Amino acid sequence: MMTKVPLSELTDRMKRFRARMDAESPNWELAAFFGRVNQYYFTGTMQDGVLLVSRDGETVFCVRRSFERACAESLFPDIRLMKSFRDAVPTVPAAREVIHIETELVPLALVQRFRKHFPCKEVASLDTQIARVRAVKSPYELAIMERCGALHRRIMEDSVPALLREGMNEAEFACELYSLLVREGHQGTVRFGTFNVDIAVAQLGFGVNSIYPTSFDGPGGCVGISPAAPVLGSRDRKLQKGDLVFVDIGCGVDGYQTDKTMTYMFGRPLPDEVIALQRRCVEIERRMASLLKPGAIPSEIYSKTLEGLEAEFLKNFMGFGSRRANFLGHGVGLQIDEPPVLAEGFDEPLAEGMALALEPKKGVPGVGMVGTENTYVVTAQGGRSLTGKNPGLILV
Repeated sequence: MMTKVPLSELTDRMKRFRARMDAESPNWELAAFFGRVNQYYFTGTMQDGVLLVSRDGETVFCVRRSFERACAESLFPDIRLMKSFRDAVPTVPAAREVIHIETELVPLALVQRFRKHFPCKEVASLDTQIARVRAVKSPYELAIMERCGALHRRIMEDSVPALLREGMNEAEFACELYSLLVREGHQGTVRFGTFNVDIAVAQLGFGVNSIYPTSFDGPGGCVGISPAAPVLGSRDRKLQKGDLVFVDIGCGVDGYQTDKTMTYMFGRPLPDEVIALQRRCVEIERRMASLLKPGAIPSEIYSKTLEGLEAEFLKNFMGFGSRRANFLGHGVGLQIDEPPVLAEGFDEPLAEGMALALEPKKGVPGVGMVGTENTYVVTAQGGRSLTGKNPGLILV
């Protein structure tokens, strides 16, 4: 059954984007959105086209393919068919000095083709402005994320233990987990904004495979299928008694994601000192969650959390060896990796309705990656978890 984003929701999003542009780039003239995630945010459909937002004119979604599908899916009021950018030229005022685009996303070749028909002296970025608008979720968005988080919790805390069996390899486990998620309501894809990120199902590993080095900017590890496809999971590493099982996975419903990490002990408990490290990570997560209130500064939560940890614990914290992630949490929504980020340099205060995944983790030599991750909503009472509160290291 098709669910259309309400027109009131689309109208409010565009109103907030325009207000942000007026405040931060008061002389802006034209914004052009090529990214399908941002197009979906404003129109409720993902197509091949360009969304043109004129400061002094209309907002028009010009669609190359599929115009029919766009009209069927979207309540956006002005969708027009185009065969090329030339057809979009009459929809907005002609004179302009600067065009704002998604510079973190759009290839140079596409920008050059666009500027043949939309000449301007300068191309500027709107990435920060749209990220800040999207960071604050509406009640409509949070309701979707609530459903996603409930599904996420149920699968990871209640269903995954039944999938694990001795002798299965990581790739088999990943495929069975993916099949279960999709059958239960997962949309089948999880989206990242970071350039060149490939994730198939999850970042997962048995034992020390979970601290294997990767290019992914996160604390966990993954061996993957091969150097050409360092994703999914190894076909060679088979589950054995005494293994730590690490699963860092996103789940998506109606476009919106939640992020969650769960750990399991297969066959027998891990040593007490490893379980103690897991509990410490859970304590850190819950302490940070209590600080997720409107007005809190992400960089201060990050620095104060690290300052409270002793030097010995900081070894292999948020990574393994020299491979350390320089954050403790990140925004989540239409993409897994959104602002705000609990890291240095993120000084804009939190606002009610923001959603963040908190993920304190620690690599353990000879064992793997312990730790936790759940997605929280910022409220006046502190972070409210959407994905459950199980402390992890579930014994299977």
